[in-house]
Amino acid sequence: MKKTVLMAAILATALFGTSIESKAAALVANIDISSQTMTVSRYGQVVYRWSVSTARKGYITPRGKYRPQWTARMWYSRKYDMSPMPYSVFFRGGYAIHGTGAVKYLGRPASHGCVRLHTANAATFYSMVREAGYGNTRIVVTD
Repeated sequence: MKKTVLMAAILATALFGTSIESKAAALVANIDISSQTMTVSRYGQVVYRWSVSTARKGYITPRGKYRPQWTARMWYSRKYDMSPMPYSVFFRGGYAIHGTGAVKYLGRPASHGCVRLHTANAATFYSMVREAGYGNTRIVVTD
């Protein structure tokens, strides 16, 4: 049985140029900390690549693979002086991908740990997550 599954995965990779695991999610957001970018793919095809701001020195943006936990059209950070977090997609506790007004910092670390996007891009991603569903969305944060 294990051999059959492995062979199917190899065949899928050879035929389609991607793994079965990556096809499992309708929507994938890959956040690359080193380049400060977020690449959004739908069914394995890149549809957006945006500049982001992740954690500045002294803070962390958690690395790993996540599913959205919950969303909020508008959220205010109780931890950081009620800072607005429009179009929030929470992926680990209080960590979210959300819009920001501090667009001049996009492309370099500037946040307390969240992934900040231009608000228009955050609105697009928020809508995509709500359409695809939490179970069909993956958020991958890497160095």
